[in-house]
Amino acid sequence: MSSEAPIPNQLGKYDVISKIAEGGMGSVHKGRNRETGEIVAIKVIAPATAKNPILLQRFEREFQTTKLLNHPNVVKALDYSGAQPHPYIVMEFVDGQSIGQRLEQKGAYIEAEALKLIAQVCDGLQSAHKQGLVHRDIKPDNILVTRDGVAKITDMGLVKEVEGDLNLTRTGRGLGTPHYMAPEQFRNAKTVDVRGDIYSLGATLYAMVTGVIPFDNASPLDCWMKKIRNEFPTPKELNPAVSERVDWAIRRAMSAEPGQRPSSCREFVEDLTGQSRNAPPQTAAVPALAADVWYLVYRDENNQPHTVKGSTESIRKALRDKLLGDPTGIVVSRTKHGSFSPIQSTAEFRDLVPAARPAADATVEYASAPPAPTASNSAVNRGRPAPPPAVPQQPASGQYAGQPKRPPSNPAPQPVPPAPASGKPAAPRPGTPLRTPEPDDTDTPAPRRGRKPEPKGFNWVPVLVGAVVLLSAAIIYLLVAK
Repeated sequence: MSSEAPIPNQLGKYDVISKIAEGGMGSVHKGRNRETGEIVAIKVIAPATAKNPILLQRFEREFQTTKLLNHPNVVKALDYSGAQPHPYIVMEFVDGQSIGQRLEQKGAYIEAEALKLIAQVCDGLQSAHKQGLVHRDIKPDNILVTRDGVAKITDMGLVKEVEGDLNLTRTGRGLGTPHYMAPEQFRNAKTVDVRGDIYSLGATLYAMVTGVIPFDNASPLDCWMKKIRNEFPTPKELNPAVSERVDWAIRRAMSAEPGQRPSSCREFVEDLTGQSRNAPPQTAAVPALAADVWYLVYRDENNQPHTVKGSTESIRKALRDKLLGDPTGIVVSRTKHGSFSPIQSTAEFRDLVPAARPAADATVEYASAPPAPTASNSAVNRGRPAPPPAVPQQPASGQYAGQPKRPPSNPAPQPVPPAPASGKPAAPRPGTPLRTPEPDDTDTPAPRRGRKPEPKGFNWVPVLVGAVVLLSAAIIYLLVAK
């Protein structure tokens, strides 16, 4: 902006104190409201940019959108002026620095600190998503952190309304930052939904815990090709101190296929922490000792249903040791007769449920993908866990639909057996039950009605064979008779 007219010392009722940052679209200045004395941040659009009606309209829309979001983890918008030659937005002043600046100065975050900040970002972004808004440019430079450790999302200039976009984003045009935006956003930012922001959250956390920009030193085309192949070193490969759960959660969020990512910011936080955020609050009626009890229904190799109970850690160990057979058919609940959910949809266990992995050389196809050469060689594919399926509908009684009703006199389900001192699993082999409860009518599946055998059709083969033999004999007879 050196060739542009300098920013005046006053803009409306605000005094311009000093410049904070500068970019291609304009600059951000520290200012003061002369009427109230409040310290503010003033984002001024460059005069050349202000002459573009589309960019000016997007600038005004940034203010209108940010003003709607009254959330502690989103920078507040206070005022707007579209007067030429210096249109500006007045925002809350954040006394701190961006995550991007912090990464440049000190490198990777400690995992606990990174999770604390990204959880706050998820809270602010979840608020935007609830109002039908998609940010489309989540990255470390757009997350400010106060001196008190409060994360705030800024730069809402690329925000998109899910139900309508005012045609400010041209179809076939990708907006955002290549290293952090989802692969589907490269070609057409207009179609990006909430899962695009989830991808950017995962890429941002990737940079925070590794200190490495994802897909760094790659051209936009190479960046896109690597993204659709899931071709990048895992966080744990770059930083062995990253926990397995966080490593898995980041890789899931950065899946090339949108359907394999978490469906919401809340689900992403659940993946990171292994704790369901919608769990009911503990009350006096629920003793503290019973808080970590799960009721689990699974089927053995003979398709017989069994119910067991255990703590989170004991069930996780049973899943790791493959003592519960196929985990995709398991349902769990916090209460014995409560609403049972597939184990894949439960934050405490979904990271241990195996998912189908794409082929090593498979790439995700996008109908609107940018033109790129076809890769003939096999790409490194990390494979991403599939998202949990929808929770099945429950009957009015609250009991899992596939489980027979239990009379009140039933004995309590058997606990998950602890592993022996040797550390090896007990007697049951993979696919067999942990421990079968006492036989009762609940462990015996309802008898299945036998299917009537289908009537067999008439077999014409012997008839055809006989006809061929007779015809051959007749031909031979005629030849001999001549």
